[in-house]
Amino acid sequence: MNPQAGEIFCFNKPYRWTSFDLVYKVRGKLKHRMGGGRLKVGHAGTLDPLATGVLIVCTGKATKRIEELQAHTKEYVATLKLGATTPSFDRETEEDATYPTGHITRELVEQVLQQFHGTIMQVPPIFSAVKIDGKRAYEFARKGREVELKAKPLTIDEIELMECDLDNMQIKIRVVCSKGTYIRALARDIGQALHSGAYLTDLCRTRVGDYRLADCLDIHTFDQWLDTHPVAVDAEDEQ
Repeated sequence: MNPQAGEIFCFNKPYRWTSFDLVYKVRGKLKHRMGGGRLKVGHAGTLDPLATGVLIVCTGKATKRIEELQAHTKEYVATLKLGATTPSFDRETEEDATYPTGHITRELVEQVLQQFHGTIMQVPPIFSAVKIDGKRAYEFARKGREVELKAKPLTIDEIELMECDLDNMQIKIRVVCSKGTYIRALARDIGQALHSGAYLTDLCRTRVGDYRLADCLDIHTFDQWLDTHPVAVDAEDEQ
């Protein structure tokens, strides 16, 4: 294995880690095995800190493939709470409003989900890395400033109701979608389509292209994995 020549790793990003946290840890472990030297490392497709699942990490010359990998179709499994909203559309912030839920049935949920199948327009969350005048949207959000984000087209190839627990007003869905889809924003829009509210309580990215969750490495056992995969160093970069 030669990280400088270019390697592609698939990790299961831990809960509450940022995508950069994982990249930083991978870079550190690889550079330690290399005995120092230069090493470029990046990821293909950000995952929110509260999400887990497939995060592709590229090293060395393979970082040139990041844009290609980011464009791959993605699959998520998401849990939504119905009848309430949060400013961030997930559990990062506290509930700010509650809504009626007595009219919600499994049949209604299934009908509403199909409204999001195909090409749709989606407004990104204000708590996101979308840039506005050179700044990230979340920078404005955390200062309490209101900004207008434009809707963008995206494609949802599959959307499936996996579980429907109306006693606790929770549903679990599987979504196969294009690059740029915000599942938090999808939760918001599903709540509105139900004439209620909804926000994300759990999210796992289970696939990016052909990279699947079952094939992912665990950063906590990456050192043991490296023990069985010797790391080579380009001669020109040896110290």
